[in-house]
Amino acid sequence: MANCSWQKLMLATGPRPALEGPRPRGPTTASRSRSRALHNFGRKQACSCDTVQGMNTPANLSHPLSAPLLELIADRFRVLGEPMRIRLLDALREAPATVQELQQATGASQQNVSKHLGVLLRSGLVSRRKDGNFSLYSIADEGVFELCEQVCGGMRRRVEDLDAVLQGGLNR
Repeated sequence: MANCSWQKLMLATGPRPALEGPRPRGPTTASRSRSRALHNFGRKQACSCDTVQGMNTPANLSHPLSAPLLELIADRFRVLGEPMRIRLLDALREAPATVQELQQATGASQQNVSKHLGVLLRSGLVSRRKDGNFSLYSIADEGVFELCEQVCGGMRRRVEDLDAVLQGGLNR
């Protein structure tokens, strides 16, 4: 298994700060070191499905889930809860891209694309590497697409069920 884990990061920096929301005005020493550790963790991109054995296999988790694990799962869903981030992931599905290419693909501003890529990078869903004067972003965790397919399949079943109910009501 690769030498990386969110648990080690949490032990080193304390609980993870919220990925969005207002920031305190004056950074404290603790928040500066936590921020630096999160920044460096995202930059190294040590964790991805390709580096951790068994990442694409179902986990045998004991239930109820532990509080730290629940927080990690909730963090992942918070990251994916923003439509722009899903659009960026979808744009990166085919090939790595620069901020400018992603800006053109999504129609969003450079600042908006950069902000959301930063959140995706810190969460480990995308990775970044320098290519000349540009940063090239790519998918680091392919499992995100499996999750999106599961959600889309569930939505499709709901629509089909609703359609069947409506068709039944119209035939009366």
